[in-house]
Amino acid sequence: MSNSNFNATAALYDVSIAQATNMIRLCGSKNTVLLQGHMGTGKSSVLKTLAKMLPTHRPVYFDCTTKDLGDIMLPRIKEATDGEAMCAQFVPHEELGLHIPGPVILMVDEFGKANPAVKNAMLKIILERTGLHKDSIVFLTTNLGAEGVGDLLPAHARNRITVIRTRKPTNVEWVEDFAIDAGIDPIMIAWVMENPQLFQSFEQVSKPDENEHIFHPAAPGRVSFFTPRTAELASHWLKQREFLSDHELTAALMGTIGVASARSLATYVKIGDQMPKLQEIKDTPDTAKVPTNETAICMVVHRTLQTIERNWTESWVKYMERLPKEAQGLFANAVRNAVAKSKNGQANKRLIEVTTSKAYMDWCLKNNYMFAADKM
Repeated sequence: MSNSNFNATAALYDVSIAQATNMIRLCGSKNTVLLQGHMGTGKSSVLKTLAKMLPTHRPVYFDCTTKDLGDIMLPRIKEATDGEAMCAQFVPHEELGLHIPGPVILMVDEFGKANPAVKNAMLKIILERTGLHKDSIVFLTTNLGAEGVGDLLPAHARNRITVIRTRKPTNVEWVEDFAIDAGIDPIMIAWVMENPQLFQSFEQVSKPDENEHIFHPAAPGRVSFFTPRTAELASHWLKQREFLSDHELTAALMGTIGVASARSLATYVKIGDQMPKLQEIKDTPDTAKVPTNETAICMVVHRTLQTIERNWTESWVKYMERLPKEAQGLFANAVRNAVAKSKNGQANKRLIEVTTSKAYMDWCLKNNYMFAADKM
């Protein structure tokens, strides 16, 4: 099988970041996993998620791009003793976590970009877990830009690890699994929800002009583009838009997510002006402005999901009942998703507390038909 045919077959078995995280949690103390995936899609977030799932383990981050051979182990002279001559020992770098007495989760980031000498020096820790607690988890990450596993490791080393390709999230997965909990600006969320092409892989696009939003190796002049990572960076600019002129905001967005994405997002920034202030919903839920634009309504819901506290859930429910049923369902499904995620140790305590509010429980009883499909 040629390398191109192998890559095409492997792509059929790409997994999401959430699936990869679960796989590492289950077998990472026995098997070393190398995650190969698109840039900016959340591979580095796996360490943080695993740390929440496994509170008994200490997270340890090792960035290969900043290391040279001398950064991994340094020589130390061992003085002569009775019957033994003076010799040199090698002391590992603290960043590897070998000094920690309990189990660790060692993430070796950007392994594909490491100096070849660094890769060789790391093999003993990566493959044999030398010096680590027996329950420690070790995994590596690299981008799809590395064209083959053979380029990363010699065959005998490759034969001792598991290579897993991760796919980009869908727009819905990114919003539900990351954006809401991360406090991404509601305007960004609304834009992403209506533009699923933002999450296409360049492998799905034969010509760069077919999708001007994303990275494509055949478009080297496209220096800024949309990824989940740059979406989060652009969200920081959106949150400061009241202090920026339109010109400044557009320049910042273009330099973060690219020209095509910045122009598209600008329309949603204008729609965001229809949103009522959060304090209006808290103080006067019966009269607070309800947007006429569906996109603005979605922005209101997502903003609430990121900020709601139990003490003003009653006000929100009163306001929410004035919104279209689809918007009410959007809020309720996000709350249910938060409850489901709590079973994996990823609880959003604010949203879980919403479910204990009498006002919300009464709303659920009145709108039980929305969840009837789940019982079939």
